[in-house]
Amino acid sequence: MSEFRTAIVTGSTSGIGLAIAHALARAGHAVMMNGFGDPAEIEAERAAMEIETGAPIAFNGADLSDFGQIDALVAETTEIFGQVDIVVNNAGIQTVSAIEDFPIDRYNQIMAVNMTSAWYLCRATFGPMKARRWGRVINIASAHGLVASPYKSAYVMAKHALVGLTKTLALEGAEAGVTANAICPGYVRTPLVERQIPETAKARGISEDAVIRDVLLAAQPTKRFVHPGQIGALAAFLCSPAASEITGASLPVDGGWTAQ
Repeated sequence: MSEFRTAIVTGSTSGIGLAIAHALARAGHAVMMNGFGDPAEIEAERAAMEIETGAPIAFNGADLSDFGQIDALVAETTEIFGQVDIVVNNAGIQTVSAIEDFPIDRYNQIMAVNMTSAWYLCRATFGPMKARRWGRVINIASAHGLVASPYKSAYVMAKHALVGLTKTLALEGAEAGVTANAICPGYVRTPLVERQIPETAKARGISEDAVIRDVLLAAQPTKRFVHPGQIGALAAFLCSPAASEITGASLPVDGGWTAQ
């Protein structure tokens, strides 16, 4: 293709981020992948996506807790593709603990990766988007950006903040053709979640079906996992002309969790 938009998708070497990268590439956008993992596996995934979609795909392994590496990510993306049109803040980490026992180092890491990196990446790319009068920011929040659960204080704080950032960016970009929206998934069947199912079944002495229904999906009325591809499809839609007047929205994809 002779013309394309360019997207940075953080945390896109697996799970939801990888599904979003695939969806944007299939929609014709160039994609800068980002994340951690085995270098050979990442390169194989990158090359396969490029062949499958015909879109140009690159990778940068920036540690998003380091502002200097975020600057380098933006600089390399601009050097390779010319500009950054779409930012998908997907990278995230989690720790479950009562607040009185919550490790301070993990609190700082969660804030840095889940919240501050998104703010900084937007800070680095929002001005040029406004100047070109087109841009898309998609923040992957969570159902926990809308409601809370116990023992996840740092994660819930960060995801609520991400929703607030989304609303602010929507107002700042409204007259310049730049939209900002948050996608708020419930439980998504990623490789990380898959690994938890047999472990939880063994620990609790129940079947894997019971783990899915009564533990992981207890809050989701549909009793079904969200599929990563569904999040990817919504992200691609939000970058389409049909979604140009959707901005400042927090869009649950949670099987009815936040309807309760």
